[in-house]
Formats: sequence, C-alpha cells, structure tokens
Amino acid sequence: MAPAGAGGGWDTTARSLQKALQDANLLNGQSAEVRNVTGAAGTIGLAELVSSHAKNPHQLMVTGLVMVGGVVTNKTPVSLADTTPIATLTAESEVIVVRSDSKYTSLKQLVDDVKANPASVKWGGGSAGGTDQILVGLLAKAAGADAKAVAKQYVAYSGGGETKAGLLSGDVSVAVSGTSEFADLIKAGTVRALAVSSAKAEDGVPSIKESGYDLELMNWRGIVAPPGITDAERAAVIALLDKLHASPAWQQTLKDKKWQDFYKSGDAAKSYFDSESTRIKGVLTEIGLG
Repeated sequence: MAPAGAGGGWDTTARSLQKALQDANLLNGQSAEVRNVTGAAGTIGLAELVSSHAKNPHQLMVTGLVMVGGVVTNKTPVSLADTTPIATLTAESEVIVVRSDSKYTSLKQLVDDVKANPASVKWGGGSAGGTDQILVGLLAKAAGADAKAVAKQYVAYSGGGETKAGLLSGDVSVAVSGTSEFADLIKAGTVRALAVSSAKAEDGVPSIKESGYDLELMNWRGIVAPPGITDAERAAVIALLDKLHASPAWQQTLKDKKWQDFYKSGDAAKSYFDSESTRIKGVLTEIGLG
C-alpha cells in the first residue's frame, strides 16, 4: 500500500519496491501489487492497515516522517506503534534557502534575527505539520527561540512549486524543502542555500549541526507490516527486505532515483520509528500543532 496518491514520494517508493522485488527474483514466481489509499498525511491508509489487515504478513505499507507528523496533527487514534516495523529505506535531507539578494549569508545571521524578533522572518514550506515545518520548529527549539511564535510565521504551501514561487516573489523570507526540490535554483544562483539538515555538509552547503545548532533531520521513508503477525512471519518479511536491499536491482534504484540509502531493519527500524515518533510529537506539540 502507498498511503497517498499516484506520483508522490510514497507511491514512487512502493512502485520502485515492486519492480526491484521482481527484477531481483525475490518473489518465488509470485507477483507484488501496489494500491493507493489517499488522505490525511497517510493516516487513512495507516488506519486501514491496522484495522482491516491485522495478522496478514503479505500486506505491507510504505510510511515515513510525514506520517509521523500526520498522526499528531490529525489526532488519529492509531500510530506507527500499532504496526509491525520492518525497515527504513531511504532518506533525503532538507535545505534552508533564501533569495540570492537576501541579506542573510549564513544560518546564524538568520537565527539571530529570529531569536530577537520571530515576526521579522516569514518561513515558507510544505503542508502544516509536515517535514518542512517540523524542521523549522526543531531549529527554533535548538536555537532557544520562541517556537510557538516562530510557528505563527510559517506559511504552508501545497507543494514545492508553490514554495518556490512564494520565496521568489518575496511572500516569504526563507524557504524549507527537500534538497532535490531547490537543487536547480541553487545551481542557477537564484537562491542561496544556508544549511542542510543532514549530519554533514552536502555539495558545499554546511549542515545545521556544523552551523552551531544541535539538530539533524532526514525525511525518511520505510516499510511496516500490520499488527498481529507471528515472530516467524516478521522474520521472513525482514529477511525479504534485507535481500532486496542487498540486491543490485535495489542499489540501481537508489542510484537512478538519487535516493540516499538509509537502511535499518528489524529491531533497529523499530527503535528508530519509536524515537522519531517521540521527537516529532514533542516538537509539534510545542509549536501548537499537537
């Protein structure tokens, strides 16, 4: 299940998994099917997985950081804790950008202004409670700024194209999105990248952590199974994903899609899901979205 519409990140991940499983001959002559369940940052699909597919080890669902935020902002009765975590798959860093004519040439300059007067900086990014706003909230928290006041200056756009337009028109002072979203404008010199949210610099852009703020955030995607499957079934599904990850077919997929390999499986994946859920719930509650 891709818990979102066709063409988006989760759908692309699901269909890439489908093709790689077949190309790597890991299905023992059987087939893998992808279906879409849309709505509410993936939480409608999550609810269906938990309620309608319990104990079925043949039903898997793509998930990710956006769903963690969606559980909080939509106040859903189910969460990733109600699923059987299988693996994390890929990750992409976020980038903080300003127009090339902006007075800000470093993240510190921007954050200093935000701390002094949160209303002086208007932020633009994706949907409320999504990865972009989570990053803004975490940055405010890490810098010791008023996170709720900063959150009030966040403009939520429906997609990357609108975010770009908002920044270039001057409707917002700074924009946040996945690094691939702004790669063309950064390369063209239209916008200036101040920092990325990965642990280390990327393409000459310093990380938030290297800029002096103890923060790292990756927009990750992963796989969960329904609740109630047996230990043996869980082990078999994890083994399948381990084989897929090691296959040339999946490694080529990562290369073709320019996805960062962020693979953790089994207990390591569960620990990561749990820690991210706790962290994201905390920051969204702090900025008033929880």
